[in-house]
Amino acid sequence: MRCSAVLLAGGKSSRMGRDKAFLEFEGEPLWQRQIQTLRELSPKQLMISGPSREEWDECEIVADEIADAGPLAGVAAALQKCTAPLLVVLAVDLPRMTSDFLRSLCRDARGAVPSGPAGFEPLAAVYPAACAPLAAQALRSNDFSMQGFVRRAIERELLVKRIIDEAESRLFANLNTPADL
Repeated sequence: MRCSAVLLAGGKSSRMGRDKAFLEFEGEPLWQRQIQTLRELSPKQLMISGPSREEWDECEIVADEIADAGPLAGVAAALQKCTAPLLVVLAVDLPRMTSDFLRSLCRDARGAVPSGPAGFEPLAAVYPAACAPLAAQALRSNDFSMQGFVRRAIERELLVKRIIDEAESRLFANLNTPADL
C-alpha cells in the first residue's frame, strides 16, 4: 500500500543538550540515517516535521501548528498534509529502526502501532490519514499525550496494536541523553 512518511525532528533535545537530528550515529547524522530508512519504503511523499533547515531542502518541511505541543503536533501537521492513505511516522532518535519493521506495519489498511511492556511506541508507527481529525481535536483540547491519542485511535478502530517481540525491542532504543550514545 502506498504511504506518505514523516521524520519527527523538531524536538527540543533538552536532555541531550544539542539537536539530536545532527548527532552522528555509526558515522552519519541521525536525520540522514532516518531519512534513508524512510526512503527505503518508497513513500509517495517524504516530510520532515521540524524547523526549516538548508540540509533538509530535498524534503517537504511541515511546521507544527502549536508550538511546544510535543510529537503529537508534528504527527497532526503531517496527517493534515498526508497525500496517501497511510502515514509512516519515525522519530529521529530511534537509529536502530529498520524499514523492514516499518513496512510490516503497513500491511493493514488501518494504521498499526507497536506495543511493548512499557506501552505503545507511537513514534515508529503507521497512522491512517483518517486520524487527522482526532489528532487536531487532541491538540485543541491541550491533550498532547501520544499514548492517549493512540488509545483513542484504537478505540475508534483506526489503529491496530502490534505486539513487539523480544528480538524487535532493540529497534526502539532511543537516544535521549549523551550517555545513550
